[in-house]
Amino acid sequence: MFKSTYFYKGIVLTFILALHSILAEAQTAMGAEPARPTKPLTDWLLDNSAFKADVYQGQSPKEIAISNGLIRRTFRLAPNAATVGLDNLITGESLLRGVKPEAEITIDGITYAVGGLKGQPNYAYLRKEWIDQLTNDQASLQFTGYEVSEPKAPFEWKQVRHHTANLDWPPKGVHLRMDYRMPLPEELVQSGKSLPSDYGRKQLTITDFKALDAAWKATVSKAHPRSSFVNEGKVGEIYTPRNTSVFVERSLTADVHLVEATIDPGADQSGDWAPGLALIYPDRTVKFSLTPGGHVNDQGRSLFSVWDGEKETKTAGERVNPEFSGAVSLRIRWDMSGIYCEAKLPNETWQLVERLAPQKTTPASVRVGKMDAKGQNTDSKEDLGELVRLHVTHFAAYGDYNQAATDAAAKEANRSIKVSVHYELYDGIPVMAKWITIDNQSKSEVTLDRFTSEIIAAVEDGSAVEARKYLPHTPNIHVATDMAFASFDADDANHHVVHWGPDPEYNTQVNYLKLTPCLLKVSPEVGPGQLIAPSKSFTSFRTFVLPFDSYDRERNGLAQRKMYRTLAPWTTENPLMMHARFADWERVKVAIDQAAEVGFEMVILTFGSGFDIENNSPDYLAEMKKYADYAKSKGVEIGGYSLLASRKIDNGQDVVMPEGMTPTFGNSPCIGSEWGEGYFQKLYSFYQQTGFTLLEHDGSYPGDVCTSHDHPGHRGYEDSQWNQYQVISKFYQWCRSQGIYLNVPDYYYLAGSNKSGMGYREVNWSLPRAQQLVHTRQNIYDGSWVKQSSMGWMFVPLTEYHGGGAAATIEPLNEHLDHYEGMITSNLGGGVQACYRGPRLYDTEETKTMVKGWVDWYKAHRSVLEGDIIHLRRPDGRDIDYWLNVNPGGEEKGLLSVYNPLDVPVKKEIYVPLYYTGLSQKAVVSDRDGVAKTYDLDREYGIRLQVEVPANGYAWYLIK
Repeated sequence: MFKSTYFYKGIVLTFILALHSILAEAQTAMGAEPARPTKPLTDWLLDNSAFKADVYQGQSPKEIAISNGLIRRTFRLAPNAATVGLDNLITGESLLRGVKPEAEITIDGITYAVGGLKGQPNYAYLRKEWIDQLTNDQASLQFTGYEVSEPKAPFEWKQVRHHTANLDWPPKGVHLRMDYRMPLPEELVQSGKSLPSDYGRKQLTITDFKALDAAWKATVSKAHPRSSFVNEGKVGEIYTPRNTSVFVERSLTADVHLVEATIDPGADQSGDWAPGLALIYPDRTVKFSLTPGGHVNDQGRSLFSVWDGEKETKTAGERVNPEFSGAVSLRIRWDMSGIYCEAKLPNETWQLVERLAPQKTTPASVRVGKMDAKGQNTDSKEDLGELVRLHVTHFAAYGDYNQAATDAAAKEANRSIKVSVHYELYDGIPVMAKWITIDNQSKSEVTLDRFTSEIIAAVEDGSAVEARKYLPHTPNIHVATDMAFASFDADDANHHVVHWGPDPEYNTQVNYLKLTPCLLKVSPEVGPGQLIAPSKSFTSFRTFVLPFDSYDRERNGLAQRKMYRTLAPWTTENPLMMHARFADWERVKVAIDQAAEVGFEMVILTFGSGFDIENNSPDYLAEMKKYADYAKSKGVEIGGYSLLASRKIDNGQDVVMPEGMTPTFGNSPCIGSEWGEGYFQKLYSFYQQTGFTLLEHDGSYPGDVCTSHDHPGHRGYEDSQWNQYQVISKFYQWCRSQGIYLNVPDYYYLAGSNKSGMGYREVNWSLPRAQQLVHTRQNIYDGSWVKQSSMGWMFVPLTEYHGGGAAATIEPLNEHLDHYEGMITSNLGGGVQACYRGPRLYDTEETKTMVKGWVDWYKAHRSVLEGDIIHLRRPDGRDIDYWLNVNPGGEEKGLLSVYNPLDVPVKKEIYVPLYYTGLSQKAVVSDRDGVAKTYDLDREYGIRLQVEVPANGYAWYLIK
């Protein structure tokens, strides 16, 4: 087995035979992957100690594999590097049905595939014998070598408080880095790749349609008096019935080899009379058009159409999957090899739509606008259609490609840019991380316009023939990134970067319109638009792929919870916290003293308390340091609340959203504004000077973009989201390195946040107390399917919150002691911490005794209570409800919490599944009185247990 930290650095694949020889010889140093049974002998969710990650020699000397016995990813290294296997070793299933590039990047307007192989005959499945026949795309980045090492932490975790034991940071496992070089300009051109129009070409003419010069001749339908190419003084605005012709035409000189036009289809949903671009040859017309409304039987799906002079291809855009939500650029280029119809969607790069046979003659003229399907000047004889408005905004013509005209700097830059794709696989968990880095060692600045850091042609999950309203399920794989925001839910928080869509190369799929969502692409929706200066580098976000080994909701949830415990172990920090309602010294001192007395570990100066983290005056900072020093003397941490988004700053400091868009929370400052930069400087300064160790950061950055060009933190729209996220994530990572606890109502866990909301509706805390109690347990039950107990906070309003009056309020505490105790046991009985918001934790000795008693109980059983919740019976107010917390690696294997919402006591037998406690033969169960009884587990690893719960009460049973 290969164990060194460095291997094959700088292998140059120009000499492929030499590579094969080196790889063959290396089999003596790098062992082949050990043979394993189809199904692992132990369940990784109970005992994962046997599953160690490493890099192995593949079945072929051209292959390597990264595996931990739970999942395996196999790479072919020649003639280029590509993933040719992705296997779930728990189930024995292949997750991969096709070979794709390892990543995609767009630099200076050119999109490059990173690695990959082409020529797979059928994308429904991948046969081993096909792999040897796959060929290299010379326009893609070419593999040069790899290095194996241990994982390195992306940031520091300062471990200053209680958390789950035996968690490693960084997680143990293996790191694989694969390096690629950029293709040279001549390789790009020889490949036939769709390049920017001005790449090696001279611009011969350009029209922005601010005016219509004499070179253009307009042809306007006579079917309607309003038909025009110049509507209400606006040149290029076509106004005419849908099925009529309105276009402009100009002659072309023989040196033109590329024409392009930009068209905003507006309200035009035409089919045969769709707007487009046409070349007029002596013997034929070639038309390339966009059809926003599709054709008959296309269900309104946007398409492209091409008329080659003899026949029409009405679905030419299937491989491009266009979305005509704005202006679309069309172009036709031609040379001796053929005529290429290409399209450029908003914020995208040029893509080939259709290739036609070359013509012996050159086109005499070009038309732009609305024509019939054959590019001619006719109107419909059956139905003219309603009036539509659309706009032609740009036209340009270019000469032939001239290699000598290609900037020498481009060659130098391509030779000096290294792209690396990084993979990490961890011990004991079927999760693989992936990210890319770009090192610019050239003498010129380059712009990274876009990137896609993970591409997987996954096996589809279903076979829906239709996809009219409901698409088929996505594959049974959880995908997350450390660039998640704007949600309490993992999938929702990642939806802007994790994209499951149709695979345009999968032509044999069952779905008639080929819309099965089985191609994973992980990329930002916007940007990043990053300038990479000479000698600087760029690092993408990290993507984490977790293939599930079941369709069972509990098991899949346990897998996600274990993933976050492994990748974000700080989420297991779970301090008991009080939200102090006031921030003046006397009342804060009372809160600290009471927290220390009953065993609470943290006091937060909550929202509405008067705490102001943005007050950076020396006197205020000194006062806050006094608070922190006093809290520390009592063994209590202290922190405070701050609001970022969901507020308005004005004076040019707020986000400037694109037309038709509003900020996520209605209002938001831009983090890249002067105000935003100053705000974060104040946060850093506050924690450096006061000794506070907690931040509740409300309205954390939700992903709003900004089109301003005046903010110092970003240049414009394209880099606005990336830059803002970098600011807040780096601050959270700094907090993690300083031991500052983070309550963030958003999915920032992988960026350093400790806790988010479990999930509740705030106005429900104005309901009568008995209803609040049921809601509390429902929220915990529902919120803990994919969150471990320590990842989600709950709420206990000690004083009135969102109204409700006396019926909703716990204060005075001693007068509602039963309810207060019910709220504490409902939370602590699930290992969940709540925000106990009020001026005090107790008001009488009796209240103090109750609170301290349950806190002591919680700490005595903390390891098992902070284990995973197994969901047994959801609270419904009609009968007892219960869940089981499990800790298979601990002495206390399980703790069953049973709640009774009824006004009468309940005694009954329930079935308790104990599989995830790790017990297999016998279980010793004791109740709160210490009475123990031994049970034999049945064949389903469960027991039947007699439970007895007082009216409106709680009972618990410890399992060893």
